[in-house]
Amino acid sequence: MRIVFKTLISKTMFFKKTLSKKNIFAVVIILSSFMLTGCSGLFIAGAAGGAASSQDRRTLPTQLEDSSIEIKSMATLFEDNRLWKGTNIDVVSYNTLVLLVGQAPTASLKSRAERAIKKIPKIRKIYNQIRIAAPVSFFTSRNDEYLTTKVKSTMLFTENFPSGKIKVVTENSEVFLLGLVTQNEADKAVEIARNINGVKKVIKVFEMVDAATIQAEATELIN
Repeated sequence: MRIVFKTLISKTMFFKKTLSKKNIFAVVIILSSFMLTGCSGLFIAGAAGGAASSQDRRTLPTQLEDSSIEIKSMATLFEDNRLWKGTNIDVVSYNTLVLLVGQAPTASLKSRAERAIKKIPKIRKIYNQIRIAAPVSFFTSRNDEYLTTKVKSTMLFTENFPSGKIKVVTENSEVFLLGLVTQNEADKAVEIARNINGVKKVIKVFEMVDAATIQAEATELIN
């Protein structure tokens, strides 16, 4: 989300001579909303065709709410010059639980980001995993993307593992795992991520669900 939002900002700033910051902010929100609407349309079309995204245990409204929370969170950071220019923060929402990752130069800015995002409606809880450090380099960010892809692909090719139910986020070689999962699924996901070369640490941000409930839902779908 951070990369997408900053790309929109950079493109919109092309017109900064004629647009105020407030208007730039409005344009970015509109563009982000179009992206969200487009994504929801693709999801609906995919679901109708039996796409893999149907593995997600979140409801469709919750998935859309998560996307909305992420957009609003990045917009909130953009509105605060100290946070936008002085930190490198990304926001991930899963089942309306929000994970903050990235870097801030001081503890006060780390706390400031959390306080600002807490004001966004419908967020149930915030996990503040922002590190007190300088922003990571371009090459570190690319390596994080590689590690995320490696973890996801390993999960995908692991037999009898519901890879589509796990969200993987990597920041400075630390892997964060999110999802609505059973204890067995959580344990397996952590094992997979820990065994990927280059991963420094694995942090669980799971919500646990009862295996019996999942089995009952699966049986109901079959019937």
